[in-house]
Amino acid sequence: MARLSFSCLLPASWHFSVSLFSLGVSLRQCLLFLACFLLVFLAMLHMEHWRSGHRAGQHDKYLSIVETMEATDVANPSLNFGVVVDCGSSGSRVFVYYWPPHNGNPHSLLDIRQMRDHSRTPVVKKIKPGISTLALTPDKASDYLQPLLSFAAGHIPRKKHKETPLYILCTAGMRMLPESQQEAILEDLITDVPVAFDFLFSSSHAEVISGKQEGVYAWIGINFVLGRFDHAEEGEDAVVKVSPGTQNQQPISRKRTVGIIDMGGASLQIAYEVPSAITFTSPEQEEAAKSLLAEFNLGCDVEHTQHVYRVYVTTFLGFGGNMARQRYEDLLVNSSYSRSRLTGDQTGMSVSTPYPEPCLPVGLTDSVHRGGQTVFLRGHGDWLKCQEVVRPFLEESNNNISLAGVYQAPIDFHNSEFYGFSEFYYCTEDLLRIGGLYDSTKYTRAATDYCATKWSILKQRFKSSLYAPQADLSRLKYQCFKSAWMYEVLHSGFKFPKDYTSLKTAQLVYDKEVQWTLGAILFKTRFLPLRDLQQEAFRPSHSSWLRFSFVYNHYLFFACILVVLLAIFLYILRLRRIHQRELRQAETLDLLWVEEGEPLTG
Repeated sequence: MARLSFSCLLPASWHFSVSLFSLGVSLRQCLLFLACFLLVFLAMLHMEHWRSGHRAGQHDKYLSIVETMEATDVANPSLNFGVVVDCGSSGSRVFVYYWPPHNGNPHSLLDIRQMRDHSRTPVVKKIKPGISTLALTPDKASDYLQPLLSFAAGHIPRKKHKETPLYILCTAGMRMLPESQQEAILEDLITDVPVAFDFLFSSSHAEVISGKQEGVYAWIGINFVLGRFDHAEEGEDAVVKVSPGTQNQQPISRKRTVGIIDMGGASLQIAYEVPSAITFTSPEQEEAAKSLLAEFNLGCDVEHTQHVYRVYVTTFLGFGGNMARQRYEDLLVNSSYSRSRLTGDQTGMSVSTPYPEPCLPVGLTDSVHRGGQTVFLRGHGDWLKCQEVVRPFLEESNNNISLAGVYQAPIDFHNSEFYGFSEFYYCTEDLLRIGGLYDSTKYTRAATDYCATKWSILKQRFKSSLYAPQADLSRLKYQCFKSAWMYEVLHSGFKFPKDYTSLKTAQLVYDKEVQWTLGAILFKTRFLPLRDLQQEAFRPSHSSWLRFSFVYNHYLFFACILVVLLAIFLYILRLRRIHQRELRQAETLDLLWVEEGEPLTG
């Protein structure tokens, strides 16, 4: 009976021998089963490896964008470059970006990253003052930007200059100028910049952007870095149902984007996606909302609406932390002056009796000067009272109206996420040291304790470096007021529930400052992938099969080797069986010869 033995170089007790025929299984069937099992195992191993790699790639794709600390390989001929100049009110900055060829997915944006020089430093340069200071000498605008553009040109390979788009985008400072002065400055840039530099630059590449555009660009940049423009994975929780603009199209399920709230010193800005269709109570409300809603397509093809986003964005001038404090102090001066007139003090120069100030720490004395009037303040450190006195400055009324009587689009607080920047981060982190995930109860308790702490103790803690390194005496003095202002803006102004748990206060995203210029170049270059996709479509039809074969040929190669080895093994077994049959026949003939001849002698 034929036997097939399996043995290993292990202890003798591990040796075993199995009779295939005793199990009722032929050798051919066993070997065929073994071959099929190996092939299925290899296929399953490959699929699991692909799935895990795909998931890891999706998870780490955008994290790698912001964590890239290596110097940009400018010698790589496949890289593309772009330049954005942010012409702000106090100065101008140039940012240089780069991106590899598009990945071929029509749903993906370009993989744009900030360029780093040989020392791994971001390629950024700033000059002062702002370009708006050239209002009376617009012919010097191109000379003003010359250092920034030369800096960018020096970091980009010269042979890439002609295909490198340049965008010069002006913000708040230029918006304050008359339109004629704006046009004169832009005209000088459009005329003279192409003479001195070979960048891809046209009249549409230099503009004064609105506060609405700036907010949209900031929203795009942050959501891009967080990977929120990717398609939602199956079973993912953080998704929203988006109602398309056309009535015949079914709702689209995609990743939930994040909203942003940014409170600076002078202004406050909020931007978030409005995924569902909005109903208005009146034609006047609908007209007011149009100027605050931006609808745009981030897909590379306008025919496809899977990436149409509807974003509510607005800026509130005078609602920043410093400006709110100034408005509050103006009220204190006016109230003190009115009170002094009622008491018969006609000097109108100063009020010597300290005014009880609930928004200053306990024991702190301060003074406010306005138009010849001086008011002395003494801090009482009452945070609840401070909330009451700052609330009227919000100028809010009902649920559809936020700050200053401005229309606010509805927010789904049960399925949303927000990031709070600038003052939202400073108020929670600099002194209270509770930045990160916002908890209103924890924040209220910390702010109340801070306001009620004596000024002498706060100064001693400051000298002992118990606060964040960026904290200064101004922050120490006005933390009580600003913390109350931030709280009221969030909960009374924007109507965030006090139990809202999806607000993160942050200064950086993935340890990196995300500028609105990143969102600007993403928006400006959103149609560039269409060119690569069209070129891909015109290639011969067999090219995709060749690429498929190239990816999988090593698996087919191993499968072929396995089949060949099995065939050789079966052939050897067949030869062995033939040889054994011939031996048996020879033994039979010997026996016949013995029976017919003389008996054998021992």
